[in-house]
Amino acid sequence: MSDQERDHLYRVAGAAPPAAGVVPRHIGPGVQRIVDRLADVPLAVFSAAHDILLWNPLWAAVNGDPSALSAPDRNLVWRYFTSGHEGTDFDEQHEEEFASDLAADLRAAVGRYPHDDELSRLVARLRSVSAEFERRWSEVRVAEHRASRKTVTRTAVGPITVDCDVLSTPGADLRIVVYTAAPGSRDAGKLTLLGVTGLQELAPSAG
Repeated sequence: MSDQERDHLYRVAGAAPPAAGVVPRHIGPGVQRIVDRLADVPLAVFSAAHDILLWNPLWAAVNGDPSALSAPDRNLVWRYFTSGHEGTDFDEQHEEEFASDLAADLRAAVGRYPHDDELSRLVARLRSVSAEFERRWSEVRVAEHRASRKTVTRTAVGPITVDCDVLSTPGADLRIVVYTAAPGSRDAGKLTLLGVTGLQELAPSAG
């Protein structure tokens, strides 16, 4: 739907439409259909501030269920710079790029949404509690986080190495994050198996 149609629905429901200059968090029907159709790959939707808004069951099976996280930890930048990336391994190059891009992408979001108080509070908290984030923030770099390679180590089927690609949605300013593995690879087979087992722990074989 258009912004005008969205705002009309907010008013009909008795709620105030999202203010200009605030990070969009609305999941439109097109994005929802993408999530529904791509059930065979881990996929999640993030806001421009890197809050996770929507995910499919395979994403939860790979990364853990986001609904079990506290509100602050549902923000990827907050969780990375305050808790590290336990359960996920990067090589040295991709880890450096990932951390740098997260800070630079958040700076770009602040420039686009200067009136978003929640975003401003997030940045202030990060700068006060994470020396690494403060160092990267002080570099005054602006960029978008687009892709990385990582190994997720705590799945029910063992470690899985995936390529992580970030797709942007023009207009809505959302990030669709998709994990894939090379077709026919051992990692692709593990993703397929996870699609069957979901969040269940695999029982050890007898004997």
